[in-house]
Amino acid sequence: MKIGTRTRYGLRTIIEIARGDSIKGVFQKDIAVSQSLSIKYLDHIIHELKTAGLITNVKGKKSGYLLTRPPEDITVFDIHNAFEPDLCLVECLSPNYQCNRSEHCEAQGLWKGLNLLITNYLRSVTVADLVCGREVAREMIDNALEKN
Repeated sequence: MKIGTRTRYGLRTIIEIARGDSIKGVFQKDIAVSQSLSIKYLDHIIHELKTAGLITNVKGKKSGYLLTRPPEDITVFDIHNAFEPDLCLVECLSPNYQCNRSEHCEAQGLWKGLNLLITNYLRSVTVADLVCGREVAREMIDNALEKN
């Protein structure tokens, strides 16, 4: 599984906005500079995040961006879904995929379980967790590894 650049840059953009000014918002040009992204590519990222209802303009065009909900209410999975329709580790888990082996596939349960673990992990990590710093993220990873 590979997380695409749009999702990764979307996450970086959301974190930048979450750390920014909660009244004026964060300007796109500032995000571009801080995150080393081109304005043109960031336009696409911003559009998808707005369409997903994760960010909004403070006062229309040429204004800063704000989160539409508190950082603790936005998960990494929400951001992923802004760019990808669903999380599928293998093609046979896609809702529209017809597999002629599904009735007797010994591995299907493994893929479903792994897909669910990753989905649940992405749903458990919020933007607030990431804004708090690497220690929180490291602690979450260590806790997840200890459980296994």
